[in-house]
Amino acid sequence: MNGLAISVAGAALHLLPERALWYEAERTLFVADLHWGKAAAFRAAHVPVPMGTTSRDLARLASAIAATGAERLVVLGDLLHARAGRHDETLRTIAEWREQHAALRITLVRGNHDQHAGDPPRELGIECTDEPLVVGPFVGVHEPCTHTGGYVLCGHLHPCVTVRGRGRQSLRLPAFVFGETRGVLPAFSSFTGGGMYEMQSGDRQYAVAGDEVLPLG
Repeated sequence: MNGLAISVAGAALHLLPERALWYEAERTLFVADLHWGKAAAFRAAHVPVPMGTTSRDLARLASAIAATGAERLVVLGDLLHARAGRHDETLRTIAEWREQHAALRITLVRGNHDQHAGDPPRELGIECTDEPLVVGPFVGVHEPCTHTGGYVLCGHLHPCVTVRGRGRQSLRLPAFVFGETRGVLPAFSSFTGGGMYEMQSGDRQYAVAGDEVLPLG
């Protein structure tokens, strides 16, 4: 299993290059901001964008599940992008993927996009909640906050970092960020912009670079 082992809130975690967080003690994989159907929503608005983004993201998610042997997947908000993205072909692709992972327990902590897109189809067998989700010492939410119940894991802000090389070269990479009271996961979706997160003093940053996760600073 590729990835980087770190300790957060006294727990051992692995940051995976698939943009997922693995908590082995609870056999749980955390992801955020999948935005399934975003490309379909764009095409419904007559914006020409490539097809196949959901399929590729599902393949990457399957890779993380296979590498870890996860028994549970927790989605920290924004599973579906928009109601316009609930295209028949998109939902069929997701359903086929779900059939291949029928034993996997999936829980969605609803995010802002989920409120508009609606819950996923019932036949996908995905538990949905608006409440913070407690898993070990962690509290799963969508938008960053502090919580008395534990260390917060969240998404929403799509953190990225810019690394610079010689000759004014630069590269923007998705990143995990961990502060004193909360950790922010990168957007799992490959068709989602990044950079809404503003770094705070004391933050630990980890860039996703190809098949590696690299600590920065």
